[in-house]
Amino acid sequence: MPSSHERLAELLDPASTVLLTVECQQGVVGPQSALPELAREARASGALDNIARLVAAAHDTGVQVIHAIAERRPDGRGANRNARLFRAAERLPVQQLPGTTAVRVAPPIEVADEDLVVRRLHGLSPIQGTDVDPLLRNLGCRTLIVTGVSANVAIPNAVFDAVNRGYTAVVPADAVAGVPSEYTPAMIRNTLALVATVVTTDEVLGCLGPPRRRS
Repeated sequence: MPSSHERLAELLDPASTVLLTVECQQGVVGPQSALPELAREARASGALDNIARLVAAAHDTGVQVIHAIAERRPDGRGANRNARLFRAAERLPVQQLPGTTAVRVAPPIEVADEDLVVRRLHGLSPIQGTDVDPLLRNLGCRTLIVTGVSANVAIPNAVFDAVNRGYTAVVPADAVAGVPSEYTPAMIRNTLALVATVVTTDEVLGCLGPPRRRS
């Protein structure tokens, strides 16, 4: 019987694996975040550093990276207003406006030329109603590694949407953050573990293999 490492390595075949970072943008997890408590947790927990490690390894091993960014037009056109979260977002001191620093991927995560950046103006999910799903299908994705923020809303949405669309979701638990800090492990243990393969960043890195040769 294959070991857990062997099973994970099979899931994480670089040819059919995509790494998704969710809302890892400066206006969310950066120093000037609209959500400072979430930004502090993403950094203090090590989640942001672990996402950067995973992205760097993906670049080295040929795993496709997609960065999912949430934006809002200055006039709010197309944005949801049917929940408290959306109405609160309208009043935040930092707005996620297209073309601003707030919607750039936050350091220490590096964006490579081959990365795809998908921007959305509506909803809670980085997958539902965006270009992510057709891109995954065109890339031949079977396994989606989900990382980022927040464990409160966007991450569970991403995992559920991925599973509903037939992808195998892999969640590095230490590359996800939410608030309060104790909520994230409880949500992962009691919810995401039912539908996704929950691992650590080091376990993923141990399965991706050596860097590919550069021409």
